[in-house]
Amino acid sequence: MASSRIDSLSEPTSHGNLAPPSYERKPGFLRWLRKLFKGCSNRQKFNGPQFHGEETIARHDPGEHMDDQSRAKNGGSDHAVAHSLAEDLRKPHGCRRQTDHDEDLARALQEKLNKPSYPSYDPTSLFPGEYRFCGGCSGDLGYGDYLLCMGGFWHPTCFCCYACGHQIVEHEFSLSGRNPYHMSCFRELHHPSCEVCHQFIPPNDAGLIEFRSHPFWGQKYCPIHEHDNTARCCSCERLESLSARYIPLGDGRNLCLECMEFAIMDTGDCQPLYHSIRDFYEGMNLKLDQQIPMLLVERQALNEAIEWEKNGHQQMPETRGLCLSEEQTVTSIHRRPRLGGSRLISMKTHVKKLSRKCEVTAILVLYGLPRLLTGSILAHELMHGWLRLKGYRNLSPEVEEGICQALSYMWLETEVLPCSMSSNVATTSSVPTSSSLKKGGKSDSEKKLGGFFIYQICNDTSTAYGKGFRAANASISRYGLRRTLNHIQLTGDFPP
Repeated sequence: MASSRIDSLSEPTSHGNLAPPSYERKPGFLRWLRKLFKGCSNRQKFNGPQFHGEETIARHDPGEHMDDQSRAKNGGSDHAVAHSLAEDLRKPHGCRRQTDHDEDLARALQEKLNKPSYPSYDPTSLFPGEYRFCGGCSGDLGYGDYLLCMGGFWHPTCFCCYACGHQIVEHEFSLSGRNPYHMSCFRELHHPSCEVCHQFIPPNDAGLIEFRSHPFWGQKYCPIHEHDNTARCCSCERLESLSARYIPLGDGRNLCLECMEFAIMDTGDCQPLYHSIRDFYEGMNLKLDQQIPMLLVERQALNEAIEWEKNGHQQMPETRGLCLSEEQTVTSIHRRPRLGGSRLISMKTHVKKLSRKCEVTAILVLYGLPRLLTGSILAHELMHGWLRLKGYRNLSPEVEEGICQALSYMWLETEVLPCSMSSNVATTSSVPTSSSLKKGGKSDSEKKLGGFFIYQICNDTSTAYGKGFRAANASISRYGLRRTLNHIQLTGDFPP
């Protein structure tokens, strides 16, 4: 008889010649035992369940759960035993005698076969000890959609912008520390904006955010505004913005509204300030024996006076004051202009011929500057006049401009910081300040302007005005003003 293929869990077939009828048949017990071994040898291998999520695939590892494989093996064996016993019980002429025990065993095995081979699916068995929690609400992620970002897991509705609190649904977002932002919200908070054009400062060719910032005011602006004719205040140096227009003074200068509030516009308005600074000099034992005329002028008139002046070493890149020693005819501001719309109108001028009665003809100062800046220019130019009237000759620019800047600095300190004057300066407590002449004192904005003018003097990088001031200030701090001036008169230089 030819052999045949035996599949698992099929009825076993014996191999060999047929036995004569007289011979005794094999007992049923051996038959189901053979089925048992053949069923085990041909059993299919089970790979375990697979769970597919939307963004991740979790796979069950058969090697980690031997109980499931043992259950599958026992199930195959029980099925073979039950099948064999049931067959023997249906055959009345079988050699094996039926017993009550066999019937109970068959019934028990059959009931077991009717139960599922595997228990109902428990997701927690797939990830033992690896529960995933939301990085936003700290709750269990469950089995729905989730996000994997910033090294953690998130419910989609919990991944929100730290600035506006709304959900981030875009594919890209910004991160600051451990806080996510919408790219637009992050830009609003952290990307520098130009305070002139009110736009985000664009990156340069290298992809870097490059901007300019005023060292005192901190005004940030695009580099292009330094070269696109954007108006700059002639007093505080801040650039004009789209939200605050500047006032043109008619001579190429512009004034911001804050500086305009404290501006001195004509010669008559400046006289009380001029007299208070002369009193300041007398309090410093620097009395002026001559009455020096003082005029407020436009830029053009000041430039013309500079051309006439022989000794021009006191000129600055933007000259705002001049101590004249030659006879000239000067056009001064006789009546202050008024603001008409966005410009000044109705300004009245007066032509005056200056005759030389002493070493100093007059002091000229640009009109339209804030009171404290005008006063610091007057203090500077008055020192030039004092030096000439007292016979200080042939001084180097560094020494002359340095000592004049030192007096301007000292006057500003009495105005902005009344208690900060050095103890080396004599009779400081008796010096009347122009602030005492103005009821109500100074506002915070005017004090801030005064602080800026002091900052300008201290941080000037020029040789005459910057280096000269620092040398003069160091000498005054060490030796006092009077000893410093005596040494300059004898040697033409600051004391060592």
